[in-house]
Amino acid sequence: MLAFLQFHNAEGGGGWIQASLLAATAAGKGATFARTLRAWTWAFLENSGQLPANLFHGRTSAIEDEDFAQEIHLHLQSLETKYFSAADVQRFLALPDTRERFQLERVPSLRTARRWLYAMSYRYGKAKNGMYVDGHEREDVVAYRQSVFLPLWSSMEARMVTWTSDNIRIEPNLQPGEKRIILVTHDESIFYANDRRSTRWIHKDEKPEPVRKGEGTSIMVSDFCLPELGWLKSKDGDEARLLFRVGKNRDGYFDNSHLMVQVEKAIKLIHDNFGDTAIAAFGFNNAPSHQERAPDALSAQHMPKNPKLWNRKESVRMRDTSFGNNEHQSFYFSDDHPRYPGYFKGMRIILEERGFKNIAKLPAQCGKNFKCEDTGLDASCCCRRILFNQKDFLEQKSALIELVERYGHIAFFYPKFHCELNFIEQAWGSAKSHYRILPLTQNEAQMEQNIRRSLDGVDIIKMHW
Repeated sequence: MLAFLQFHNAEGGGGWIQASLLAATAAGKGATFARTLRAWTWAFLENSGQLPANLFHGRTSAIEDEDFAQEIHLHLQSLETKYFSAADVQRFLALPDTRERFQLERVPSLRTARRWLYAMSYRYGKAKNGMYVDGHEREDVVAYRQSVFLPLWSSMEARMVTWTSDNIRIEPNLQPGEKRIILVTHDESIFYANDRRSTRWIHKDEKPEPVRKGEGTSIMVSDFCLPELGWLKSKDGDEARLLFRVGKNRDGYFDNSHLMVQVEKAIKLIHDNFGDTAIAAFGFNNAPSHQERAPDALSAQHMPKNPKLWNRKESVRMRDTSFGNNEHQSFYFSDDHPRYPGYFKGMRIILEERGFKNIAKLPAQCGKNFKCEDTGLDASCCCRRILFNQKDFLEQKSALIELVERYGHIAFFYPKFHCELNFIEQAWGSAKSHYRILPLTQNEAQMEQNIRRSLDGVDIIKMHW
């Protein structure tokens, strides 16, 4: 009807009959429909409320009933699993109560149930991952981030070189006698032999090619990245980079002892590049292996309560310490002691030497697993808890921190679960992007060449922050 009136009113559209014939032809109809069209339109012009009714509208789907669709949706939400199927919809609609409530003559087929799920905006596939929230807001993580990491970073940032978005270098405004701080970030990443780019333009006639099964051989890279230098190297090309073939029958497993050796070399390379003009700030991931303490470090774990011939698993004596007003304390009796020559003193005597009373009445620890009800700093439920909360024990640093500070530099751990916006992540990403477009290698020697080539090709601009 609308097309008919538009043809009639259009310039050159012809008269009343001619316009109706044009509209009917456009709709794939003939003269009979044109006559009916004229009757409908005339009736509408005389009475605007009189429109022709469609008596052949057909059946509607039950899922178009909002109450019915909502009932299915609520049922799916009530299931104990997210991995439901169209069969679950079938079973729900087969229940006598459901059939009676919605007057269902028969239970829909599986195919119909799938169509209904699609109509309700469900799509079968892999769910997208959201932001990782493993423990970002955990109490201890927040405390470390706010009370330790951020104040330290704020104090260092003013003494670091930075870059603008246009890659213009900005020198720090140092006070007299201050040295600038060089940020050195350590990280590890794994390259796989069969890791290649998989997304590209593919012609419809291109035939599939055989591919290697699995990820293939792996090589782990442990390296140090500096915004001022790029990957850490000496002036003559010596590097701190370590390529490690992880595995039982290969190089073994990378642990803190390997990292300690690598860090010591990195410190020497820092001195080679900067001499005594700067202080390096080494940043490490907050991984448990990086938190490992030196063999002789202070630890209240496994200490006996009373004198005993005791050393820890490494058969290394625990170092001496100081407490209170810098009062020296050894944890062992002298070798010429009349009763306990060379014996470990035990927690009772150690605490009594620190001025604690009535320690003999306390248990060595609470329960078999050292689970104290009160873990506060003033807790006095057992010998181990009191010693655990002593200032020198609480301030015991990891072996990595002690090693770096021994050379006069700074070492710190990034917060646990920190975001991957650290500039070294961009460096890894750039290197792997290049590595994935290189031809597949035949052996580990070729693979190592490709890894080095990809790493050395990273633009230093991607390491600026």
